[in-house]
Amino acid sequence: MAPSVTSRALAVLGAFDPEHRSLTLSGLARRAGLPLATAHRLVAELHKWGALARLPSGEYVIGRRLWDLGLLAPVQSGLRQAASPFLHDIYGATLATVHLAVRDGSEVLYVDRLSGHDSVPVVSEIGSRLPMHATGVGKVLLAYAPEDVRKEAFARLTRVTPYTVTQPARLADQLRRVRAEGYATTGEEMSLGACSVAVPVRGPGEDVVAALGIVVADLRREQARLVAALQVAARGIARTLASAEWK
Repeated sequence: MAPSVTSRALAVLGAFDPEHRSLTLSGLARRAGLPLATAHRLVAELHKWGALARLPSGEYVIGRRLWDLGLLAPVQSGLRQAASPFLHDIYGATLATVHLAVRDGSEVLYVDRLSGHDSVPVVSEIGSRLPMHATGVGKVLLAYAPEDVRKEAFARLTRVTPYTVTQPARLADQLRRVRAEGYATTGEEMSLGACSVAVPVRGPGEDVVAALGIVVADLRREQARLVAALQVAARGIARTLASAEWK
């Protein structure tokens, strides 16, 4: 069966990712697997509607209309709104980069971030996706993920830095400790010079719906204090979600 117009339009939008934030028409056609003429027609319609925007260089980027729609998603309007005051509290107390993330398939999706003052290398951005096994928030989410998700993640233990944990047995032990101790840590596993600690955020029903994390240069002296601050914030977010009956 031939692809529908909808699937072709979605293929055009799906051609964008963190490494391809702007694309020429030919680049869009190639990455979407479409003939140039088909891509030209779909891109024109998506541009007219506002799903795509055209740069002065002639390249296309995701348009504001999709961002506006994305803000209506519960993970944005509910979770981000509930978490925002607590993220600001942690940032105000530490001046370090603070993350709020959820699981999207077998990856981490960063839904909010406050950038720290210190020159610690941080690769995440709002809307970006990173591997779960190499990030603090990801390890938290992986620890509480369904078994099929864990199997998929364990099958793709890519090495990002020399310190990334890629041994299944070692990662499995770390995830057991996350569930037992209530937090996860990383040491330069996603980017050199950056360590992280993260805790789960529970929604109504006690299911883990997100992870809250912080990135610093060194955890050795501050880990206990940061874990305590994150756990207080996570409980506050959970209370806010429960009172709002967030889904």
